[in-house]
Amino acid sequence: EVQLVESGGGLVQPGGSLRLSCAASGFTFSIYTMRWVRQAPGKGLERVSDINSGGGTTYADSVKGRFTISRDNAKNTLYLQMNSLKPEDTAVYYCTRAGSDYRGQGTQVTVSS
Repeated sequence: EVQLVESGGGLVQPGGSLRLSCAASGFTFSIYTMRWVRQAPGKGLERVSDINSGGGTTYADSVKGRFTISRDNAKNTLYLQMNSLKPEDTAVYYCTRAGSDYRGQGTQVTVSS
């Protein structure tokens, strides 16, 4: 059974940082492209960042230069380092296996003073 469990969200002031984690199980993590998506209140899902099996990364323009995606295949864990956070980054962040409907329960990130 595929399981994705996100953690690391919280309340942070503008300009602050958070590191999200996603623990994956039930599949061969290392061979899949993994993705972070987010959903802001009242909006649809937005792709934030991808990382492929070779470590290649892509980012949405809105987070480029501020967020860094990474993975530890030995730990079956996906990460998202978020720096210089802005109020518009407020959303529920989900870890997904790209090209599938598998998604975790999400972790809330709130950026507010």
